[in-house]
Order: sequence, then structure tokens, then C-alpha cells
Amino acid sequence: SSGINAEWPLRPGSTEVMRNPGGMKHIIAAIELLSKKHKEHIEEYDPSKGVDNARRLTGEHETASINEFSYGVANRGCSIRIPRSVDKDGFGYFEDRRPSSNCDPYSVLNRIMKTMFGTKDPKESKSSEE
Repeated sequence: SSGINAEWPLRPGSTEVMRNPGGMKHIIAAIELLSKKHKEHIEEYDPSKGVDNARRLTGEHETASINEFSYGVANRGCSIRIPRSVDKDGFGYFEDRRPSSNCDPYSVLNRIMKTMFGTKDPKESKSSEE
């Protein structure tokens, strides 16, 4: 085994409070924020603004539908998956299963940060400083 996860585009997400006892409530809160920006995430998660992902995220073959946000424990057919061990322990991380294999990981992380923490896009900051 090479140790490389074949599903590398999955974006595991966590903060320090999520990785400590009681973190599940913070995981759920983050997922609820992500659910409110589903369309924006889909557009950022592939270079074609969602066109490529529309062929992959059909709701079949362990994928969520591109048109609906969902999450669940140990469910590979959801937009966001919470591993069974995280549910059992009550803390850990979640997996965003929506990014395409040809996504820009920095854009994906930026989109997640903006949604979870209200962080401004660096491009927006530069234009406002000029």
C-alpha cells in the first residue's frame, strides 16, 4: 500500500474545537453553515464552475446529487460525510465529498474558510486596498 488515499480530493475539515471532546456540536454547526452556501461551493469545487461535477455528482454510485446538500454518518452518498468513528467518539472531523478530482485545493480551502469563518477572499481584499 502506498498510503495515498485514492479519494484525495475529499476535503477533511476540522478545527481544534472539533477535534476535542464535545466537538460534534461544532462539526454540525460547520456543516449547517456549509449547507447554506452549497451552490457557491459547487461552483468553486471544479474549474468549470460545476459543469464537470454535474456529470459526477448524480446521486448514484456513492455520490450526492449536485442539486441537493446532504450530510450523514458513514454515508458516502452525502455531500458531507461524518466518519462512523467521529460519531462514536463525539469529536473529530468531517469530509466534504463534493470537490472534483481536478479542483484547485487552495480555492476549495478558501471557499470553506469563507463559509465557516467569514474570511474574505484575498482577491477582494487587494481590490479594496487599492
